[in-house]
Amino acid sequence: MTVLNTKSKMISDLDIKNIVEQVQTGDIHAYTEIIRCFQKPIYIYCYYLLGSKEEAEDASQDIFIKGLENISNFTFTASFSAWLYKIAHHHCIDLIKNKNKVYKFWTGFKKDHMNQTHSQESRYDNIIHELLEKLNGDEKRILLLRSIEEYSFDEIASIMGLKPTTVRKKYERLRKKLMKENILGGDIYGHSFKAGG
Repeated sequence: MTVLNTKSKMISDLDIKNIVEQVQTGDIHAYTEIIRCFQKPIYIYCYYLLGSKEEAEDASQDIFIKGLENISNFTFTASFSAWLYKIAHHHCIDLIKNKNKVYKFWTGFKKDHMNQTHSQESRYDNIIHELLEKLNGDEKRILLLRSIEEYSFDEIASIMGLKPTTVRKKYERLRKKLMKENILGGDIYGHSFKAGG
């Protein structure tokens, strides 16, 4: 996976590996480059799961702190990105459970967008939020990781602590569910759902 950081410069897996190795050998300042590379995608992931900008910002900070604290335990058996998303996944689930939301996402979020003009971007955001409201917690996470973050089934399985075949089956059921409800019918969604591995 190649990451786009805030300077619009592509960071390759090899670069990430070098940075991680620097941090593991004691160069903590190198970790700022990891934060730059992953700050926006981790924030977006947290935001979609938690439904609040403030909670997503706090969660992102906590995730990067946990990542730094545990980076010495990281091995390159999986991608660093998948490892960091696994931390994000578990952290967000813990936050949700602690707030007794128990997988109820997006409460009150649509109202934040009601006063916006009906631009294509705003329309797309509303459609995404309506789509996510119809899904359970696992379905949301699988959809976000597969369609938005473009992870493979193996990487999603690693992040969520499931078997790849289980993730694939859940994803296929999710696609059929959305097609049955005629959610995927238009140009807006067709490009977002990848078939296959």
